[in-house]
This record gives sequence, C-alpha cells and structure tokens, in this order.
Amino acid sequence: MADKTLHEYFVPTIANMPVGPTVNMGDANFEVKTGLIMMVQANPFYGLPSEDANAHLQHFLELCDTVVMKDVALEIIRLRLYLFSLLGRAKQWFYKDQEVVNTWNNCSTVFLVKFFLTGKTNALRGRISNF
Repeated sequence: MADKTLHEYFVPTIANMPVGPTVNMGDANFEVKTGLIMMVQANPFYGLPSEDANAHLQHFLELCDTVVMKDVALEIIRLRLYLFSLLGRAKQWFYKDQEVVNTWNNCSTVFLVKFFLTGKTNALRGRISNF
C-alpha cells in the first residue's frame, strides 16, 4: 500500500466541494428545465452594496410562481432554484450557511437579514417619518 505524499493531503477533492442545500423532497422526483435555470440566472444577485436584495427576491419569486410541478411543493422548487440566482459574495454566503437555509422561509429571511443593508433601512425609515 502506497503512502500519500504531503501534497496529496492538501489537494482538494470532489468530496469536499459544496453543493446546494440538502432538501427533504420526500417522494418528489422532478427535473428543473434548463430554460427556467437560464431565466433565474439572467438576474443574478452578487451581494454588492448597490444591489437591492428585496427587488432580487421579488423577481425570483415572480419567476418561481410561473412553475407548477405535480406533487412537488413550491418551497422545494424555490430552494432548488435559488442557488442559481446567486453569484460572488452572495453564493459564498449561501454555501457557508447551508444549515440555516434548509427551508425556503429560513433562506429568504436570512438572505434579507444579510443583504438588506442597514443604510437602506434607515433611509426608508426617514422617508416614512418625513411623509
């Protein structure tokens, strides 16, 4: 039996690659069509300060509401597709907090907490109080 070299211990393996959240789909067996994935990817969210997390989520939900799959809950479809709508810092957040984003409700709530900036909240409060 050959021993591994030190270099081989430091080389990443496919087993360590992060993938989307583990979603309990029960008996649901479905395929997400490439066209739907491309529509979701057309409006990516990077997690930049200039981006509007609320608008991204709204656009994503509008796309998901056009999809109906027999015997598949909408929450499962949303969770499966959401990863395709993220890039850059936002995708890194998603992989880092996979345990937290195990349901759609948790995912959307944590996403807004993370990316809906305090400055935007304060600006909205100011506009409301000046109304």
